[in-house]
Amino acid sequence: MASELDVAYVAQLARLQLTIEETELFQKQLGHVLKYAEKLKEVNVNVFRADEPCDWFAADEALSNAPRQANNLFIVTKVVE
Repeated sequence: MASELDVAYVAQLARLQLTIEETELFQKQLGHVLKYAEKLKEVNVNVFRADEPCDWFAADEALSNAPRQANNLFIVTKVVE
């Protein structure tokens, strides 16, 4: 769990004046965050799949349900001037 010193130090850096109750609350919350960060270290986040080409829609298939189209492009309403 986070120590009182950690919370007080961070509060000082942020120029916050915390009450004892706030310090205790933030101390618990910081402890939970640090526990969760430790748990996340166990997860293998560098999992990549092979980048292989695959078949996608042809232009006419993709445009088959378009409400408006022209020259093999979707026609959409202008939203930014």
